[in-house]
Amino acid sequence: MEFHLSVNGDPVTVDVLEDTPLLWVLRDALALTGTKYGCGIGRCGACTVHLDGAAVRSCQIPVRAVGEAEVTTIEGLDPDGAHPVQQAWVEEDVPQCGYCQAGQIMNAAALLAGDPDADADTLEAAMSGNLCRCGTYVRIRAAVLRAAREARGLVDLGSGSDR
Repeated sequence: MEFHLSVNGDPVTVDVLEDTPLLWVLRDALALTGTKYGCGIGRCGACTVHLDGAAVRSCQIPVRAVGEAEVTTIEGLDPDGAHPVQQAWVEEDVPQCGYCQAGQIMNAAALLAGDPDADADTLEAAMSGNLCRCGTYVRIRAAVLRAAREARGLVDLGSGSDR
C-alpha cells in the first residue's frame, strides 16, 4: 500500500504494509538509519523521532497512523549538527557507544521545544524513559541542562563547559 509522508521536510512515498512500524519505514524504506531499533516495545527510547514536534517511539507507530503529520528524525533535526541539544551533546562529551544517542537527543529536543523553562527535576523525569546501556546518564543530564540554559540564553555553547 502506498503512503505519502513528510519526513524531515521532504515529501516521500513508500509502498509498505499499513501496519509497518514507522521505525522500519524510516530505516528500511527510506534508508534513514540514525533512528535505532532498541527493544521493539517502546520502552528504551532508541527509536524516538518527532511527530509534529512531539517525541514518539517510532517502533510503536504504524505507518497508517502517521497521516499528514511531519516526521523529523535525527537526520532532520539539524543536518549540520547546530541544534542546541546536538551542540550540548558535543560540549558535554556525552556519547560512549552512541547507540541510544539519537533517541536521547530527539527526546530532549522535543522536551525543550515544548518547555524551555522546565526545571532540572522535570527534565530528568522526562528523560528517564530513554535508556543508555553504557550508563552515561550524568553526561546526558549535563547536556540536557546545558541545552536548557542555552534555550534560556544563560550559556554560550561555544565557550566550554559550565558545569
